[in-house]
Parts: sequence; structure tokens; C-alpha cells
Amino acid sequence: MLSYIIKRTLTAVLLSVAVASIVFLALFLVPGDPAEVLLSTGGVEPPAEAVRALRVELGLDQPVLWQYFSFLGDLLKGDLGQSFSNGEAVLSTILVRLPRTLELIFAATVVSLIVGIPSGMIAAMRQGETIDRVLSFAASIAMSLPIFVIGTAMVYVFAQKFRLVPAGGYVAFSQDPAQHLLLLLMPAIAISIGFSATIFRMSRATVAAVLTKDWVRTARSKGISERQVMIWHIVRNALGPVATVVGLQMGNLLGGSVLVEYVFNWPGLSGYLVTAIENRDYPGVRGTVLIVATLFILINLVVDMIYMILDPRVRS
Repeated sequence: MLSYIIKRTLTAVLLSVAVASIVFLALFLVPGDPAEVLLSTGGVEPPAEAVRALRVELGLDQPVLWQYFSFLGDLLKGDLGQSFSNGEAVLSTILVRLPRTLELIFAATVVSLIVGIPSGMIAAMRQGETIDRVLSFAASIAMSLPIFVIGTAMVYVFAQKFRLVPAGGYVAFSQDPAQHLLLLLMPAIAISIGFSATIFRMSRATVAAVLTKDWVRTARSKGISERQVMIWHIVRNALGPVATVVGLQMGNLLGGSVLVEYVFNWPGLSGYLVTAIENRDYPGVRGTVLIVATLFILINLVVDMIYMILDPRVRS
């Protein structure tokens, strides 16, 4: 078991380094000069002398290899650089916005688990019955709806039509807990609709597969209660693939919550990334993508550990 943990941890570290290198080098393939973008106002081309001076100030005149090793050195010190746009430390900006995005994803994940796993288990145990067909049809509809359609429809119905909740915005939890949770409700539900459908389909498929196993029939033939059979023999064996899907989906949401944050005006990390891309803010883009990729890797590492606990075969 220890060797498995060490192997997965080393793999995660190597992947993080590889992602950092790819992100750094990929930005040089993007057309456009950050210095020109920063100095351009109203579509007027800036003077060449000013562009050259700014490139020297930002370190863009140095060879790519020098910039790369300088970037890795700063990264080891926990320094993601200074934003080209406003001169602020990229890490500070990310640390302000990242908890908001993580909170949104965590809330959506909790709602999705509460809805997806029980409904998937019910559908699997009632295969072919009306409730199974209804739940499967609803999941298919939920998975086919784009997130921006769901978000826009929710804003129109619940905020504008019936005025039950605010259309969007953000208030810090410390400032007004009730208002904060109210503003969090709609974007979390918007994300969880498709997420719940994914968890439902995986839960239904895995539970249905486990129900046909010999050990389940053996447990029932021994007179074990249906509740114990469900908890110890069905759910535990079915949760491994579900945990994997949840981990992958949470990782995808880190980079895929742009539209949700935009529709509901939620000031998370995605909005900062879009702004950094538009302004050719290399440190901002690099730092944001690197943090998102690292979190994605960490989430999958945690999922691997959970899978190892749920499935003893992985330990060997």
C-alpha cells in the first residue's frame, strides 16, 4: 500500500512540473505582444520605443529559455509573478478568488451526490419499472442541456419572473451569511443539474452490475438483512467508479465554471482567467492555469486514495 501511495504521489509531482512547462511554452505560441496590448488605447498603435521599453521592463526581451528557468525558480519559491495588467502579485489575486470557485464547486458536488447516488441506486434496484424510466429520461435531458441555458433560464424564472432569489452577485459570508448562501444557491444548482445526471448514470450502472454478482446472492441466501447487503456488499463495491467520476467532474468544473460565474456574476477564478487571456497577461494566465491543473491532479490523487480504501484489490 505504501509503495502505491508513493508511486501516485511522485506521478502527481511529475505531472505538475510537466503542466507548468507546457503552459509556459504554449503561451509563446499565442499571437500578439503583451507590451503592445497593454500600451494600445482606442485601437491606436503605440510607439515602437515605448513597446521596446515595456518589453525590457517586463523581461520579455530575454531569451525564452532564460524566462523558462526564471519562471521555474520563482515557482519553487511560491512566486507566480506580477500581473502585466495591474502589477499586483498573481498569487495574491488567485488566493482571493480561488476560495469562491472552490466553494461553488463544493456546494454543487454536495447537491449532486445527494441527488445522484440515491436516485441511481433506486433506478438500479427497480430496473425496467416506471421510476427507472422516468429517472433515466430526466438524466438524459439534464445531461443534454448546456450550462448557460440552465443558468439563463434559472435567472429568468426564479429571479425575474417570480423574484424568489437575486439574479446574481456576491456578498462575503462574514458580511452577511444568509445573503451569501442565497447568492450561492442558484449557481450551485445550475452546475449540479448536469453533474447529478452524470453521477446518477454511473451509480445506476455500477449498482446494477454489482446486484448480479455471486457474493450478493450468497449474502442474501444466508439471511442477511437487505439493509446490510446494500451497505456492505452493494454500495461499497459500487462507490469506487462513482468516486472516480466525481473526481474527474470536480476537476473539469475548476476550468469549466466560466459560464456559470459569468451568468451569475460570481467573482471566482474563471473570470480572472478570461480577463488575463484578453489582456495577454502571461503571469496571470500561467498562474491560474497552473493552480487549476495542480488542483485537478490533487483531486485525482485523493480519489485514487479513496479508491484504494474502497477496493482492497488496488492495494495489492
